Amino acid sequence: MKNTSLIALILLILTACQKPKGFDYRGVRNLNIEQLGSSKSSLSLEMVYFNPNNFGVTLKKIDCDVSLNKNYLGRFQLDTLMHIPKKAEFSIPSKMEVDWKDIIKNAFTVVLSKEVLISVKGSTRVGKSGIFITVPFNYEEQQTIEF
Repeated sequence: MKNTSLIALILLILTACQKPKGFDYRGVRNLNIEQLGSSKSSLSLEMVYFNPNNFGVTLKKIDCDVSLNKNYLGRFQLDTLMHIPKKAEFSIPSKMEVDWKDIIKNAFTVVLSKEVLISVKGSTRVGKSGIFITVPFNYEEQQTIEF
């Protein structure tokens, strides 16, 4: 009986201290041009992710670079606490400044192909019970653009 209790206690400690896995990127929703300028503009969008962990985590920070067809689009940073439920899809409202000359480089290709390669590379701080770790991520996805 003592051995069973000891094994159960060890298993409980190991699962409680499990290192969080990085989030799975699912795509972009609600892309809008907030402010249109001649050289710089402001975009708002929702970046959709999935938490593959068997436990809820707290998201503390995101810092990433976003590229469109391998051309740098902008930097996204979020510094806020957000609880993410276990095994759940969630979206992060995002806003970023973009330089139009970087977008115009690929405008003709995008119009002809109606698809773009969206790349998001960076890191996030996630944790559980007040202990946070930095988890790097690197996502690429072909996304269809509707005109």
